[in-house]
Amino acid sequence: MSTGVKRTGSDIADRRLAEYGEQRIAWAAREMPVMAQIHERFAAERPFDGLRIAGCLHVTSETANLALALQAGGAEVTLCASNPLSTQDDVAAALVERAGIRVFAIKGESNETYYEHIHEAIDTRPQITIDDGADLVSTLHSDRRDALDAVRGGCEETTTGVIRLRAMAADGALAYPIMAVNDAATKHFFDNRYGTGQSALDGIIRATNVLLAGKTVVVAGYGWCGRGVASRADGLGAQVIVTEVDPLRGLEAVMDGFRVMPMTGAAAEGDIFITTTGDIHVIDEPHLARMRSGAIMANAGHFNHEINLHALAEITEQQRELKPYVTAHATADGRELLVLADGRLVNLSAAEGHPASVMDMSFANQALAVEHLLRADPALEPGVHDVPNEIDQSVARLKLASMGVELDALTDEQRRYLSSWDEGT
Repeated sequence: MSTGVKRTGSDIADRRLAEYGEQRIAWAAREMPVMAQIHERFAAERPFDGLRIAGCLHVTSETANLALALQAGGAEVTLCASNPLSTQDDVAAALVERAGIRVFAIKGESNETYYEHIHEAIDTRPQITIDDGADLVSTLHSDRRDALDAVRGGCEETTTGVIRLRAMAADGALAYPIMAVNDAATKHFFDNRYGTGQSALDGIIRATNVLLAGKTVVVAGYGWCGRGVASRADGLGAQVIVTEVDPLRGLEAVMDGFRVMPMTGAAAEGDIFITTTGDIHVIDEPHLARMRSGAIMANAGHFNHEINLHALAEITEQQRELKPYVTAHATADGRELLVLADGRLVNLSAAEGHPASVMDMSFANQALAVEHLLRADPALEPGVHDVPNEIDQSVARLKLASMGVELDALTDEQRRYLSSWDEGT
């Protein structure tokens, strides 16, 4: 059970942190001009009057701005954490104390408390779910089917969650429509690549203060997150090795100038290992056996399954915390292997997560996808749905305008040419 303060139907660490949390929310808002415009429109139009929305999300200053925009649109918003280590306790306090939003999230909460908080959010009988990893949706479909009838739709923020939801849909288990916000171009092109690329390295550097220049950094996976991490590590002077299972992504990594090899080979060469795949045991027992003493392992995927922590525990003779978020595992053969943030998301556990500027686009997609779910005619069928291109285009246009960037416009002649077939060489 958690030991947090219970107040107005919430469970948070310390309500006295509210003032500083409010300052952090305002600071993030400075870099979120698209969300500001959406917030203003929602407040005027009230598209969510009386709607109950539950979000299982990283409770950060950026997420707070999404929650406040939905609340301005008339929604009754409840938040719980989507990771036990990602909550910013001061932000949670500000949302509860200053905005009257229910929050069930405490940084460092146990796994038991984490799921208790998800159940608390479900107890509000949400009509819309917003997920980051699909734990809320999964719990609704397994332990809390009593609350399924109230749900009209949902949104999913991350790659891992979309993978889980597509598997549920393929099994015929998904009971309501969910927008795959992660797959929107203005989400994964920017959030996953530039956000994860910067914030994952930020978390590693804050936790260790290690110099990346001259180090060999092994990036597991070359999806959008892996591309971003590899690019940023390269920019800081690291020698980057990429591991992949997909031949096209592997080829792309080679063409981008990186060495590509299996993890078995990379394990013997790496100084720092960063997993970005969304899969299980990407760093496994055979890889742990080949790592050099002092190797650092960090996860930038969603769940703490990418590093096989059970296999690591099996070869660990002594475990000690060297500093916050840095755990040393002394092995029987005299090596010391380091794991950051217990294998959980290093960017949100050891740092502050993605910069607000990039989350501006991701959360704009979330907000507009919720609106689309409610206005879709005919109503969307149960399953995983793409975010409409019009929303992507709108978010990109608003973001460019906020940056003072203008685009060309097609002339009538150019439009005619692009729609014709009879003009050639």
